[in-house]
Amino acid sequence: MMARKFWLSMMALAAMVLPAAAQEKLVFATDWRAQAEHGGFYQALATGLYKARGLDVTLRQGGVGMDPQQLLAAGAIDAAMGSNGYFTLNLVEAGAPVVTVAALFQKDPVILMSHDRPDVNSLADMKGKPISIGDPTVHTIWRYLKSRYGYEDTQIRKYTFNIAPFLVNKQAIQQGYVTSEPLTATKGGVKPKVFLLADDGYLSYAATIMVRKELAQKRPEVVRAFVEASIEGWKQYLHGDPSAANALIKRDNPEMDDETLAYARTKMIDYGLVESGDALTQGIGTMSPQRWEVFTQQMVDLGIYKPGIDWRQGVDFSFLPKP
Repeated sequence: MMARKFWLSMMALAAMVLPAAAQEKLVFATDWRAQAEHGGFYQALATGLYKARGLDVTLRQGGVGMDPQQLLAAGAIDAAMGSNGYFTLNLVEAGAPVVTVAALFQKDPVILMSHDRPDVNSLADMKGKPISIGDPTVHTIWRYLKSRYGYEDTQIRKYTFNIAPFLVNKQAIQQGYVTSEPLTATKGGVKPKVFLLADDGYLSYAATIMVRKELAQKRPEVVRAFVEASIEGWKQYLHGDPSAANALIKRDNPEMDDETLAYARTKMIDYGLVESGDALTQGIGTMSPQRWEVFTQQMVDLGIYKPGIDWRQGVDFSFLPKP
């Protein structure tokens, strides 16, 4: 009897000192170097939202030479952030076993901006005028602009992601993000006119969560936990104290500063990048079949994708929380 009591007491002691069950590891690759546009993910990490749901999450920041699409397609990572809807359709076209499970941005932050000039008051006014765009944009957003506003390829000027030429040329127009380039221009002495494509009919989602189909099928509870924690992280980042997330962002990207972070966060709120459209009634992260259908058809009509591409092969709505 004494031996049994001793054994039971030892088991109780062991239960007190043994480590908790290992958390599920998940590496999530962002689409660029750490910035406020990733703030909700960093907030979830910094405040323990992922940990509370049993996840051990590593945020791997992107950058030059790192393509989350390729990493996912190759199975090098389980999850990644998609910059826009093209990421999803590209992976469907390639037959990659990847699905998009949430869209944190209801609006793509891509813009065109000009100097304060009387002849440019809309995107339509830019027809025939030189516009600086990056090489990746030529085959995606530029084709949309050509179709919608009659732009021509002769307008294209190469954008090297250096804003200096824009600052010195009062006739310049260039692409950018509503959360960054306007601040850089303002700091350079130019108050730009900003035109958000999403507010003029451009339907691409942005800041999407993409995961390997194998993960979604074999460990759906992991995907669901990551989506739920990320959504809560974005709520906190936009409406609470973002300092914990910002500290991690600056740790990962020492070039980031408080002014830039604050500006981007403010613009995300002002323009409703996260909370607008369906998200106002369905919640942050929501997606709709109707919008995916229209966006895909627009891109097929432009010749970016072949007829018959099925966006449903790359989108899974089952991990979105119920409104």
